[in-house]
Amino acid sequence: MNLKRINDYLWEIEKSGEMKVPINVYASDALIKKMKEDRTLKQAMNVASLPGVLPNVSVMPDGHEGYGFPIGGVAAFSAEDGLVSPGGIGYDINCGIRLLKTNLKFKEVKPLIEKLTASIFKAVPSGVGSKGAMDLSKSEFLEIITRGVGWAHGQGYATEYDLNHIEENGSMKTSHGDVSQRALSRGLKQIGTLGAGNHFIEIQRVSSTFEHAKEFGIEKDQVVIMIHTGSRGFGHQIASDYISLMMRSQNKFGFRLPDKELAAAPLKSKEGEKYINAMRCAVNFAFVNRQIITYFVRQVFEEYLGDTPKLLYDVAHNIGKFEKHKEEIFIHRKGATRAFGPGRTDLPDEFKNLGQPVIIPGSMGTASYVLIGKGNPDTFESTCHGAGRVMSRSKARRSLSSNKIIASLKRRGITVMTNKKSGVSEEAPEAYKDIDEVVGVVKRAGISDTVAKLLPMGVVKG
Repeated sequence: MNLKRINDYLWEIEKSGEMKVPINVYASDALIKKMKEDRTLKQAMNVASLPGVLPNVSVMPDGHEGYGFPIGGVAAFSAEDGLVSPGGIGYDINCGIRLLKTNLKFKEVKPLIEKLTASIFKAVPSGVGSKGAMDLSKSEFLEIITRGVGWAHGQGYATEYDLNHIEENGSMKTSHGDVSQRALSRGLKQIGTLGAGNHFIEIQRVSSTFEHAKEFGIEKDQVVIMIHTGSRGFGHQIASDYISLMMRSQNKFGFRLPDKELAAAPLKSKEGEKYINAMRCAVNFAFVNRQIITYFVRQVFEEYLGDTPKLLYDVAHNIGKFEKHKEEIFIHRKGATRAFGPGRTDLPDEFKNLGQPVIIPGSMGTASYVLIGKGNPDTFESTCHGAGRVMSRSKARRSLSSNKIIASLKRRGITVMTNKKSGVSEEAPEAYKDIDEVVGVVKRAGISDTVAKLLPMGVVKG
């Protein structure tokens, strides 16, 4: 590949071979070195070779190898004659994150952190295959996946304010007819569950504030809660179903794929339209899932501290959707977050003149961040989504001691509750890139800016 340095935070892979467009890679020296150690950049080149891809494909500083598309990848296609690739959205459709703000300070919460963490752990089922406390009928579940958080609002699990502070207002228009029965059966009992892997609920304190913190209602030593989870087995099954369908159907579309994991369909084909409908059902599931978890978290804080945490914002970071930029596009964000700038009419009133809140989690035990979108057109108004892995889960389990990690966190005043200790090893700071460096790159690149830095107090993991 012809990798050319543009400046301290931006690299370009020039168009060559079958590539249709160049690639922007946002990275420091250390981060670009890590990307070269796996297939991140090669996968981005494959994406840039897809028919109809628009300039430019972007790789965020947390980028690493994924399924087909690199995680941390952004690619857009014309809404008229573009395509959709399930691999460009991922298996955990609408894996995303939200931040709740309390009116509490660190010194008020610190004495209760173990009780709060244990109570949230008890209230929110976690782990592989976990089932929620909600006994839903099939008709109720179908309403959830078609109405999204509108259903939760009607049932008293969400406020009008919540609806207005979620990407897409917590709902994408769709129907459930293109969702398989297997996906429905996997999802029916999983609403309000955290799952496993890198999903978590974290009680945090604000350690530093920057410009716009006041407008966001954030101040130093304030306690906040971060919720990170997605569409669980429901979204995974939808991804599996349609990756398989598109692989079987690929010959009829008349274009060659550089990698079978990039199986795709034209947006206006039967296969493309069916996937988008099903994908949106998983998006709605995930928004409701985070909303129900929010409901349980609020109950815990109300019981112990008389405080009802308020939603700052909820963002998706594995999603595909139509958006208006210079033209109408269909954008794939995989391990990347929407970062709209000032002037976007589809932001809540208090953010329209500021820019969109962006929530960026670090690895367990390290900092997380609140950012603000700058509306950078070079990334189709997208930014990073987290720290990004540098060590596989299996290698982390083999080489890192969960007991030592938990003990180290405890010495730092961080309480951890988990169903599976090996998951602690998988999510150790050593398994991830430096979140401070990742955020520093997007800040210097003018993609998003820092609002607040957050440090963990209590962590609930699957």
